[in-house]
Amino acid sequence: MIESEDLTKHFDNFKAVEGLTLKVKPGEVLALLGQNGAGKTTTVRMLTSILRPTRGWARVNNYDVVEKPSQVRASVGVLTEMHGLYTRMTALEYLDFFGQIYRLDEARRQKRIHELLEYFGLAEDAKRRSGEYSKGMRQKLALARALIHEPPVLLLDEPTSAMDPESAQLVRQEIARLKSSQRSIIICTHNLVEAEMLADKIAVIYHGRILLQGTLEELRWQLLGKPEYEVRLAGKWKLNGLEHFEGLRVTQTTETGFRYEVDNPQLTNPRLLQSIIQQNAPVVSVEQVSRSLEQVYLKAMSLVAKGEL
Repeated sequence: MIESEDLTKHFDNFKAVEGLTLKVKPGEVLALLGQNGAGKTTTVRMLTSILRPTRGWARVNNYDVVEKPSQVRASVGVLTEMHGLYTRMTALEYLDFFGQIYRLDEARRQKRIHELLEYFGLAEDAKRRSGEYSKGMRQKLALARALIHEPPVLLLDEPTSAMDPESAQLVRQEIARLKSSQRSIIICTHNLVEAEMLADKIAVIYHGRILLQGTLEELRWQLLGKPEYEVRLAGKWKLNGLEHFEGLRVTQTTETGFRYEVDNPQLTNPRLLQSIIQQNAPVVSVEQVSRSLEQVYLKAMSLVAKGEL
């Protein structure tokens, strides 16, 4: 649904995006992570046929972004960091205007407008000018605009910024629902918790180039190494025989448990737990130590600072 190869954009001598290769299948969400100025917005502008690439190519919904710009724009719903709301228009007028731009007939247009206003909790304020809206309400209206024509591709820049927790949760639920309906979605965000919740794949962009790309689990293994597990016991207890488990390395010990890495958890963990139980140790829990996207991202930035990535 979204595919690029060596996608590059230079502004004179400035390399905004350099050699970007992406592939987002139908039903997938890609989180594009990076610092301000990393090239995320320029990438979105090329994928929406607003900017012409200096080199390389991209296709959106099977349309080339250079050769078929009108078809690309008709296939994409975009939420930009700057919403571009027409603040003298009411929400009804605003969504009707964009529905006409996307050539929706009257019946379908009105149906979509009322569905979206109800869903995002804006129905009671539909006749107010958007200039009177709060930041969160404006964000919801901009997202409704992006969805008005039910596009197969969504490009969302900070979709929950300025929203209260309840509204942000509503938008995240909507993104998850849209993913299941065979849309492809790219989210540009600084909210790593949100990206971890929603994304099937992660891409980290830095100074215009992709540093890392893959599933969260793949990036965890690549940057943080093998997963750790933690055994917690109800009180002090000395366990015997840990040295006999091949591929198991204890990384931390406490009076009431220990952490370890293991080469083959599917094979070793059941045997280890059986050994612990046979020693009558009071087991509270055996669980994998959480390794968040934030840890992965900060590790990547640390390696970049050292020149190792």
